Amino acid sequence: MAEGALDALQTRLRHTFADARLLQLALTHRSFSADHNERLEFLGDSVLNLAVSHLLYVRLSELPEGDLSRVRANLVKQDTLHQLAVKLALSPLLRLGEGEARSGGQNRPSILADALEALIGAVYLDAGYAAAQALVHRLYESVEITPRMDAAAKDPKTELQEWLQGHKMKLPAYRVVGTLGAAHKQTFDVACEVVEMGLTERGIGGSRRAGEQAAAAAMLIQLKARGTKAK
Repeated sequence: MAEGALDALQTRLRHTFADARLLQLALTHRSFSADHNERLEFLGDSVLNLAVSHLLYVRLSELPEGDLSRVRANLVKQDTLHQLAVKLALSPLLRLGEGEARSGGQNRPSILADALEALIGAVYLDAGYAAAQALVHRLYESVEITPRMDAAAKDPKTELQEWLQGHKMKLPAYRVVGTLGAAHKQTFDVACEVVEMGLTERGIGGSRRAGEQAAAAAMLIQLKARGTKAK
């Protein structure tokens, strides 16, 4: 990858990496190398949620917890992250395997969203939480954040989380049970577990995030079949 292109990305991020290897790793898809960005994505997902939660806590000070959760779900969902990744012009910088590249992986929303989360995780490791939080806040400068966003439809993970919180239960646990298919057309088999009720449901999706949503949807069906209703 051309050094100039990475320099330009760092200018857009307004962060210069002390460890340039982290930047390169964040842009590396699993189809390209065994040393890929999924662990950074896992880390970045948590940093992103905390930074966005803080942003909403300050900016939407009148909203109750349930509405804040729905606004956050809109801001951290794949579609939003994909749009932010496109604005950063990440597509041509992604390191993809031949098969994934031929099938249009550089423009695949799930891959771009995951790479953006990996970049947030990379900044966190490179310079700490304050730098990562500042990056997240810069990324969302162009996004209109208003209380009206709480009217958006809930995704299954958010709906399940709110149901469990309303019944004073712990949040569900998600884990990848297995992966299916070739590297460039992989699907993720994900389990969703509600420990207090002894329930586990499975879901399959084209990304880890999509698999979690499918598993959460299956869990909601199970809860409703037991005569309970999500809020």
